Amino acid sequence: MTTPETTQSPPAGRTWRNYFPDGDLWVFGYGSLIWKPPPHYDQRVPGYIDGYVRRFWQVYIADNRSTDHRGTPEAPGRVVTVIERGFWETLDDPHAHLESSTARVWGAAYHIPASHAEEVHDYLDEREIDGYTVHYTPFIPYLPSPHPPSPRPRDGCGAGDTAHAAPITCMVYIGQPSNPQFLRDPARREPQDVAEVISCGRGQSGKNTEYLYLLEKALEGLGLGSADMHVTDLVRRVKAIESTEEATAEQAAAERDVKESLEASWAEAHRDSQIE
Repeated sequence: MTTPETTQSPPAGRTWRNYFPDGDLWVFGYGSLIWKPPPHYDQRVPGYIDGYVRRFWQVYIADNRSTDHRGTPEAPGRVVTVIERGFWETLDDPHAHLESSTARVWGAAYHIPASHAEEVHDYLDEREIDGYTVHYTPFIPYLPSPHPPSPRPRDGCGAGDTAHAAPITCMVYIGQPSNPQFLRDPARREPQDVAEVISCGRGQSGKNTEYLYLLEKALEGLGLGSADMHVTDLVRRVKAIESTEEATAEQAAAERDVKESLEASWAEAHRDSQIE
C-alpha cells in the first residue's frame, strides 16, 4: 500500500513547485471536484489515494468568498473531507465496519498545464477556503484498458491506458481534524445526525442533499469499485427522511447534472488547448 506523505503548505508561501518542478500541476478531487472540475485541465484520470477515509465530517459555513453554498451560518451544512487512516482509527466512528482494509478513497485527478498552474492554484485556494489546507499525496490511476498509456492523452482517460499506472504525486485539499469546521463532537458525527442535517440544509447554491446525491452519482461514474459505503449509507438515510418522489427526482437530476457538468468542463478545457 502506498504510504501517504502529506505536507501542509506553510502560511508564508506555496510549496507546490517543490513537488512539480516542471511547473505543471496534478490536483486530486474526492468531493465536488469530481463533478465540478477546475478550469484549464487537459487530463482527467479516475483513481484513488491510499491510507485515508472519506467522511461528511466537515461543517459547511457559507463564506462570501466561497463558490458553493450548501448551508448558512445559522444552519451550516455538511461536506466531505478525508482523514488519515491512522488518526481515524483512534476516533469513534459508527461506520467503521463499512471500511475495507485497503483504505482507498476514490476520486479524479486533473492535470493542469504549466501555463495555467498558478491561476488554477489561486482558483482552488478560493474555492476550498472553508477549513481546507493544501497537502500532497500519491495518487494511483485506475485506467481499464490493458494497453500502454499515451504520454499526454488529450481526451482524459480511456483507450490506451493501463489498469494501474505508476503513482502520481497530487495536490489535495484536506479539512484536517484541527481545522475549526471539523466535527469534533462524536454525537454530531453519528450517521443519522449527519443525514438529518443534510436533509434540511440549504444555501445560496442549493440544497445540501444535492451535494450528497451529486457525489453519489459522480462516484458511480468513475467505474467499478469506486463506491463509498459511507456515502451510500447516508444516501439511504436521507432518502428515508425525504419523500420517495422528492428523493427520486433529486437523484435523477444529480445524475444528469454530473454528466452535463463534466461535458461542459471538458469542452471548455478543450477550447483552451486549441487556442493555445
